[in-house]
Amino acid sequence: MSPDRNPLVATFLDLPAGSPGGSVELFLDLYTGEKPLIPARAFMLAPAGPRPLTPASLNLLNTGGKCLEGPAFSRYVAQLRRALTAAINPSQIDVLHLHHLAFGATPALIRALPTHPRIAMVHGTDLIFAEAHRDQLQVLRATARAADAIVVPTGAMADHLLKLAPQIDRRKITHIPWGIPDRLLSHPPLRTTRPSKSHLRLLYAGRLTTEKGVDALLRSVAPLQGVELSIAAPTAQFRAMAPRLRRAGLRTRYLGWLRRPQLWRTFAEHDVLVMPSTTLEAMGLVALEAQACGLPVLYQPVPGLSEALVHSGMATDFTQPTALVRDLDRLRTEPGLLPALRQAGYANAARYPLSKTARELSDLGRLLS
Repeated sequence: MSPDRNPLVATFLDLPAGSPGGSVELFLDLYTGEKPLIPARAFMLAPAGPRPLTPASLNLLNTGGKCLEGPAFSRYVAQLRRALTAAINPSQIDVLHLHHLAFGATPALIRALPTHPRIAMVHGTDLIFAEAHRDQLQVLRATARAADAIVVPTGAMADHLLKLAPQIDRRKITHIPWGIPDRLLSHPPLRTTRPSKSHLRLLYAGRLTTEKGVDALLRSVAPLQGVELSIAAPTAQFRAMAPRLRRAGLRTRYLGWLRRPQLWRTFAEHDVLVMPSTTLEAMGLVALEAQACGLPVLYQPVPGLSEALVHSGMATDFTQPTALVRDLDRLRTEPGLLPALRQAGYANAARYPLSKTARELSDLGRLLS
């Protein structure tokens, strides 16, 4: 491979195209589009039903049977391997990017291209699922052994990974922070809302899964006056949560699951992003994108997220209503606090351009190829 050429990557997320989540957005940002930051043969699963509109350079595999455990998981990995073997010319590939150390895509890609260098990337959900599912823990440990390099976006992810797989050769671990699109940093949307002395416009944006801490948020916000909560989340997840909203007596404004430019404009229309995650965040890309749009972040100080935000957001405890009331009241009444957090957020987000992430991943690939 020429030292001036970016390595050609093979990479795969075994999620249906259109799935929500920060890892999906990062994947699409890096490998797809008319001029991808990293040249790649990038794959996701074809969803059930009509073929969705997908970005350029994204390939879809028609493979069903996605699961997590038992003999069915082994059969699923074998199906993925066969599909990848049929779709990829090994002689064209320089390096593998294994997004997630667990799940089916990673072992399938290793088996389909067994002689290529391997860069494994820790996201967070792989650690959470490896803790909960024995077979996924085995996949994670096998991936860690097989990888030539393991990329973590934060030191907290390295610490958590080493607890699950203490035999890892620590020399393999490389810290490369995830990034947000450069165009967002250079041309953020204009802010269209002004803080109100009477109420705060809160926004929750993301999946509504257990580890995201939404139940604690609802319990704490429900009795508060002067607070408006908007939710941008997958439709099916919001519908499933509707009975809990009714029981809490909480009226929310549902915004749908927004495409990126829509979400960025929505950031500019609110006062505070709330992130009540209960366990960990690989990095919290949604928080960084919000900061790039001038939206202060109120967050639970969990591993990964605390490291990415440092002191640029406001930490609180969503599980303690008194703490949340106190901090929301400060945001609403303390002169200069929201503008100060907004400026700190701009400066923090600027530390994480996606182009830097892509460049460092490509440099690592050159070292291994």
